[in-house]
Amino acid sequence: MSKWIAIGASAAAVALVAGTFAVTQLRAPTMADCGATAAAGDVIGGPFELVDKTGKTVTNTDVITKPTLVYFGYTFCPDVCPLDMARNAAAMDILEERGVDAGGVFITIDPARDTTEIVGEYADNFHPDMIGLTGTEDQVAAAVKAYRVVASKQDDDPEYYLMQHSTFSYLVMPDKGFVEFFRQVDTPEQVADRVACFAAAS
Repeated sequence: MSKWIAIGASAAAVALVAGTFAVTQLRAPTMADCGATAAAGDVIGGPFELVDKTGKTVTNTDVITKPTLVYFGYTFCPDVCPLDMARNAAAMDILEERGVDAGGVFITIDPARDTTEIVGEYADNFHPDMIGLTGTEDQVAAAVKAYRVVASKQDDDPEYYLMQHSTFSYLVMPDKGFVEFFRQVDTPEQVADRVACFAAAS
């Protein structure tokens, strides 16, 4: 008798595990499942007012209408920015293939050189759905501050100076704000996976 009780108990345990797994797989992911960073919320991000390639003043709500990868850089950047922007564009393509509608925004940290036309063309070169934004010194400084971006001029050359800056890409959701950031080491597939998870959880 004890043998049959043991077998029955084992079968029940297997069924419980299987049932739990099935429910877990069927339910929609939560923000925690996607690895939401502890810094998410009001600490990073927020409202901004900048200028797009047409010269129109836009706000964060105008350009962040879907899960959006936001990147701060500058068009004269010789190496880091192009690599990060290309990675984000590749992630957007992967997401599109999976049926996930995601956007990209490039915000310059160098408004003195990056005019509306320049940032627009720069963003377009990476992806047709990438939005390039610039603005006045005060407008850009406010956006930089909101996202806790580190940005500073490296030298005094009036034309060919370089900028030192942080290189995070921020995932921003229209209804939740900033939820996650990506580092340079993250691949397009890794970025796409996590963006898709957050999109499903929202």
